[in-house]
Parts: sequence; C-alpha cells; structure tokens
Amino acid sequence: MEVYYTIEKTAVAEFKDKGSKFLAYAYPVKTPDQVKECLQEVKKEHPKATHHCYAYRLGTDGLQFRAVDDGEPSGSAGKPILGQIDSKQLTDVLVVVVRYFGGTLLGVPGLINAYKMSCAMVLQLIPAVQKNVEAKYRLVFDYTILNDVMMVVKQNNCTVLKQDIQLFCEMEIGIPKSSRDLTLLRLKDIYNLEIKSL
Repeated sequence: MEVYYTIEKTAVAEFKDKGSKFLAYAYPVKTPDQVKECLQEVKKEHPKATHHCYAYRLGTDGLQFRAVDDGEPSGSAGKPILGQIDSKQLTDVLVVVVRYFGGTLLGVPGLINAYKMSCAMVLQLIPAVQKNVEAKYRLVFDYTILNDVMMVVKQNNCTVLKQDIQLFCEMEIGIPKSSRDLTLLRLKDIYNLEIKSL
C-alpha cells in the first residue's frame, strides 16, 4: 500500500430520530492518547448525554481500531460507526456520537441506523485527504550540510516529523514508500550523513 486516506479537519453533525438526538464528532487522530483527549473533550461538553459511543481506526496497516457501544446494546453503536469509517477507507480517524435519549426506544435496528447515519453525515462534511504511506528514518548530520539534506527532503515529498537543528543536527523524517529507494540513494550521496531506519 502506497497511499491512505484520512481527514485533516474536525466536524459535527446532528441526526434526530423519535425524539432522540445524536451528535456526531469527527476528529483526525494519530495515537490512542489523542483519542482519549478528544473523548474527554466531548464528555466535558455533553456531561448529561445518555451515551458517548465511538469508533476509531489508526495507522496504515489498519490493525489498530476500536468500537465502543458505551451502554447501548452490543454491536448497535460502535460497529456501525466503525463500518462508516471503513466504508470510506479512512484511517487516523475518530468518530464520537453523543446520544440524548428522547423517551422512545428505537430498538436495535433503529439504533444501528441512527449511529450509522450520524457517522455518515459527519464524514460527508469533511473531504478525505490522500496521504503517502511513509517509512520513518532518523538523519544525523553536521549543520554545514543542512541545505543539501533539506533539498532532498523537499524534492521527495518527505515529512519532517521532528527536528533538532544545532551545530549537530538530528531529524526524523517520513519518506513516501513509493519513492523510498530513490530518496535513500539521494540521501546516501550526501557526504557524512548518518541514516537510521526507525
């Protein structure tokens, strides 16, 4: 896999069914810690909500995911939310759906539909962004060759993840897998540059 799709903005959508109100929040996230932060934010904003159901998928291998029903019948909330994220082939995405109970029971099919629709609506508000799957490397080099390093990094669409630029520089970069071999060859051409795979 050379590319993946994600979102870069947050959005909120509202869905109503038989008096129950569902508010869907979509967030771009990279780590389980960011997921926790976003959840706490939503719970703070809606302390009186009946349920805070959510699902997320992280990483380009698609193996890090979770679907949480938060007290709704098993499989009626988290799974439909995750299903919508997956149907759009998104990753690094969290969708939280807050429910305010309206007094009328929706039944499991009704709940599945409500959570699915809420998630679909919020994801429609945000354009999906195509990103390169990247391999991470650490570069260690002398400040005198910073310009040469930056030129290769920019020309090959690498992402600078971390940098410490001093007399002696350290940089973590993400190299698009589609052009990894060529980029590494060009970096290895730079005299005195140390490259480590992360």
